Amino acid sequence: MAGATLRDVARRAGVSIRTVSNVVNGSVPVSEELRTRVESALEELDYRPNLVARNLRRGRTGMLALVVPELDVPYFAELAREVITAARAHGYVVMLDQTDGDGERERELLGRESRATMFDGLLLSPLALSVDELRDRTNRVPVVLLGEHIFNGNFHHVAIDNIAAAREATEHLVALGRRRIAAIGDQPYSTGETAQLRTIGYRQALERAGLEVDADLVVPTPRFHRRFGAQAMERLLSLPEPPDAVFCYNDLLAIGVMHTLTLAGVRVPEDIAVIGVDGIQEGEYSTPTLTTIAPDKAQIAHLAVSTLVRLIEGTAPPPADSKAPYRLVVRDSTASGGRTG
Repeated sequence: MAGATLRDVARRAGVSIRTVSNVVNGSVPVSEELRTRVESALEELDYRPNLVARNLRRGRTGMLALVVPELDVPYFAELAREVITAARAHGYVVMLDQTDGDGERERELLGRESRATMFDGLLLSPLALSVDELRDRTNRVPVVLLGEHIFNGNFHHVAIDNIAAAREATEHLVALGRRRIAAIGDQPYSTGETAQLRTIGYRQALERAGLEVDADLVVPTPRFHRRFGAQAMERLLSLPEPPDAVFCYNDLLAIGVMHTLTLAGVRVPEDIAVIGVDGIQEGEYSTPTLTTIAPDKAQIAHLAVSTLVRLIEGTAPPPADSKAPYRLVVRDSTASGGRTG
């Protein structure tokens, strides 16, 4: 029934309008029998709530903000799609913005109270903000943090376990019989915590396998972009003894690495095996296809959005780090014709 109202639903279910409202809004508990009757009527009449009116009554905008460092990085674009889907299930629309990883831009976002009137909650993937800056922000909009920045339980934070993920990626290369395993993407400075966690996992895997951690094989990059992966691989190929495998801290670095290897006539994976992190779609269509550690982006979005909605509604538990699952996806860059000894 197009345009069904609460009155129509109440008439169909044989209950009061107030009871229907309580079921729709979840504001007051009702008996299971009444809930079942009302939900059946809602479905039969194809009732659609007036979200604009509901938000006005609650003093809300019905908007969430998703702010990431770079929207043209495929991981963030794919994550944004999942966040939009998860938010829609809660009746929210998502507004997107990017900071370019600039500290001033991130501070401005959290420092202007006027921005808080534009959206009800914020999903933020910061690169430059410190814990103290986040804690002392003047904008009190509810916030859930994404990414691998370390927040020590001071905020709601959703990420994968980067140490474990990097360790598993490196152990995969060790299991192939590779012994000179390079790492591309280290960032040994204050805002490079994602990279630092992945370096820890990489080193742990080598140490557990009894392999030397060669400092010449750990190549830092300023960002996780294709060109920096390509440049890092050029540096590694110039070594007297190049690596026989490369763990890249994201898939874009790995795609840049494979570009350099192709131009140099180096076979992947026969001569050098390559693995990345992020599970972006581009890796499914690269040549060769890219082995990767793939975070469950849908679950990351679900955890982040549901936590943010609970913060907005005042029902969230104390701040915590939520770990989303990931999986190793083996493709041709490590599997096709790879050495075993």
